[in-house]
Amino acid sequence: MSIIAWIVVGIIAGFIAEKVTGRDHGLLTNLVVGIIGAFVGGFIASLLGFEFREGFNIASIVVATIGAIVFLWILGMIQGRRGR
Repeated sequence: MSIIAWIVVGIIAGFIAEKVTGRDHGLLTNLVVGIIGAFVGGFIASLLGFEFREGFNIASIVVATIGAIVFLWILGMIQGRRGR
């Protein structure tokens, strides 16, 4: 996937994950969360046996968004434990 596609998918996935989890991030944070989410989502999808084409498509956005939500959930769990 080209770097521009990674950026666009990352921003979209990060934005959707932000809205689903009720957080409030900026554009750069959404990008980072979305790209990390793409790795997490890809790892989860491969563990479950899913195969999909890489690139800028709906499947990539869905996988990256699910990964970003999982990443934000784990991050929230870690931050919640530190706050106790």
